[in-house]
Amino acid sequence: MNSNADGAGGFTRRKLLVGGGLGIGLVLAWGAWPRRYQPNLRPAPGEHLFGPWLKIAEDGKVIIGIPQSESGQGVYTALAQIVAGELGADWRSVAVQPVSPSPLFANGVLAREWAPAFLPEKIGLDAGQKPIAHILNEMASRDIFVVTGGSSSIRQFEKPCREAGATARVLLCQAAAARWDTDWEQCQVDKGFVTFGKKRIAFADLVAEAAGLDPPSPVPLNPSPRNRLSGRDAPRLDLSSKVDGSASFAGDIRLPDMLFASVKGGPIGRTILKSVNSKAAFKIKGVVNVVRTDNWVAVVATNWWAANKALDNITPVFSIKGRVADSGKIADSLSSAIANGPGTRMVRLGDVDATLTKEAGTRVLNADYTISAAVHAPIETRSATAEFRNGRLNLWLASQTPQSAREAAASAIGVDVDDVTLFPVMAGGSFDRNFDNLIAAQIAVIAKEVGRPVQLIWSRAEDLVRDHVRTPAIGRLTASLDQEGRIAGMSVRVAAASSMRELANRIDGQSAVEARKSAAGEFDALAIDGAVPPYAISNMTIDHFPVDLPIITGPWRSLAHSYNCFFVESFIDELSQKAGIEPLSFRMQMLVDQTRLARCLTGVASMAGWDGGVSGSSNGLACHSMRGSHIAIIASARTSENGVRVERISAMVDCGRLINPDLARQQIEGGIIFGLAQAVGVATDFENGWTTVSRLREIDLPVLADIPEIIVEFIRSDNEPGGVSELGVPAVAPAVANALFSAAGVRLRELPLLSRGL
Repeated sequence: MNSNADGAGGFTRRKLLVGGGLGIGLVLAWGAWPRRYQPNLRPAPGEHLFGPWLKIAEDGKVIIGIPQSESGQGVYTALAQIVAGELGADWRSVAVQPVSPSPLFANGVLAREWAPAFLPEKIGLDAGQKPIAHILNEMASRDIFVVTGGSSSIRQFEKPCREAGATARVLLCQAAAARWDTDWEQCQVDKGFVTFGKKRIAFADLVAEAAGLDPPSPVPLNPSPRNRLSGRDAPRLDLSSKVDGSASFAGDIRLPDMLFASVKGGPIGRTILKSVNSKAAFKIKGVVNVVRTDNWVAVVATNWWAANKALDNITPVFSIKGRVADSGKIADSLSSAIANGPGTRMVRLGDVDATLTKEAGTRVLNADYTISAAVHAPIETRSATAEFRNGRLNLWLASQTPQSAREAAASAIGVDVDDVTLFPVMAGGSFDRNFDNLIAAQIAVIAKEVGRPVQLIWSRAEDLVRDHVRTPAIGRLTASLDQEGRIAGMSVRVAAASSMRELANRIDGQSAVEARKSAAGEFDALAIDGAVPPYAISNMTIDHFPVDLPIITGPWRSLAHSYNCFFVESFIDELSQKAGIEPLSFRMQMLVDQTRLARCLTGVASMAGWDGGVSGSSNGLACHSMRGSHIAIIASARTSENGVRVERISAMVDCGRLINPDLARQQIEGGIIFGLAQAVGVATDFENGWTTVSRLREIDLPVLADIPEIIVEFIRSDNEPGGVSELGVPAVAPAVANALFSAAGVRLRELPLLSRGL
């Protein structure tokens, strides 16, 4: 049994090629598939279903189904606001219910954006063009590509949520109009009531009749997406349950006769469990069973502490095949890759080489930047609860790819995926940690073997060792400045693992080790996300140099933007110094057709009292655009005897039209703190196949007393909503590094910036 797999099936290269690739064979094969899917939101007695997103109870409660994983980003609230706002519901009557994966909730936006890494080169790079985009949308639905990530929830689901609310609104108005003998178009909705002149009827009194009616096609939306709810602050729906402890995380599930398990695997790589002293486990009171596979061992007990303590007693011995993870060798691999290639040119504009010659009369600057592997370190370690009975598995788990989690569990114990029922629960943070579904396979194996409900919680040490870290990377940047101090040409070369290719292979059913091996040497278009500067540079090249690393890598909050923005914005600051032009002016003169980002830069300069970043000012500037949103940051920082001290961070943000301004502020502030953590910590080295960190205190996370004053302002915008949850991360580290240069004249080109944290 290979229970080391992360999941199978889903949106994959293999399935795209079935039936003759993108040709007639695939289209004909799809013709036999169902065109309609039934909602998996089930009404309880007294509730009436209004499509896959919404049900309304006869007591007036409005229950909105949410397919996305709630990990603190507020997706339960934001999506519910859109539905309820279009419906005209009273926010006090709104509740949410997580729903299991369904084709109806496929994330086509993410499928298209990730296609360059998930699909073959020639197909993936044309993902935004027809007919490729249409086929990708179709694949996402048919393969149940229900994924939370890439700041995509609002961008993908605002329209379906509006349509869901509008459909129920029209049906309620039709039911009321029938009673009043008038046209339904003359009816209005207001805070849970349908009104017509001075007449009004509560939703609760209409739902039974309304649910049996047919809506018009197309369903008319309200004239504006802004209304009494959407576009305004509203209390978070998950807040009270988190405060009073009633919110359910995977570790909160309690079932009759339930046991608890802890697990331990070997070093990073192709490890095999050689031996365990199982008898020693039973010396700990409460131990019930020891479950072992080829790759890991788990102890099951009546409480988790007993299970975890027994793991130490059984002294598992592992052997490892192939290369062993070691930071020194990883650094050598990165250096060799960027120096010797082969690389893949992803962007080519003009002739960069011509601008670097003596005949061009330019000044040339080179700089190398290095990034350490970063861990996710959410508060909640990976946790899952399962019950196997009568050939079926019930699974309680927080996952960003829930369908892959079901498939991983089914494959591990040899049952059909339809025999696995997933109950989504909230996550205590994720930052893309929950793309890993290894725990789904583990808990399935354990639950089947012990024959009782089991809860598995990874220890912090196990969570850090098994982490799919953000790849270490090197950025080698070269630029030429003309006589006026403008950038004549620029080259960006990035050496990094093909992390998103690894993720694609894991979703395709490969084990973490197999996925890494398959991705080795493949270029990854998403590895250079964020490396294309927003500036008008006539001559530019951007290359990815894939590196075969003996570690497992994966997406991390803001993906490759987190390191590429550091490369580019740090280098732009260096170029401005060499050109003798103040950093803000240097950027502004290159922002052609970038009005929104330019407004962020000028806005933050005014807000923070930008002084030009002169020597000794301790102020640094950086900006970034991603997922249709824009941000500019000014940081005030200096070094002290305790490391880096950041005193203030100011941010001006344009995220397009906001669904909930307060939620957006929370996400930007949280992203800024995450970016600050990236600047000073969250890194790990590797020795003999193990991470060098095993506790949160070892990764230099900023604590509350170290958080600087954070000031965030938004530019009001009528543009379509852009991504919010990741936007605050990328520009913080370069802004801090640039501030440290202005403070002390020392240019730091590594992340973390110093070996010691705040």
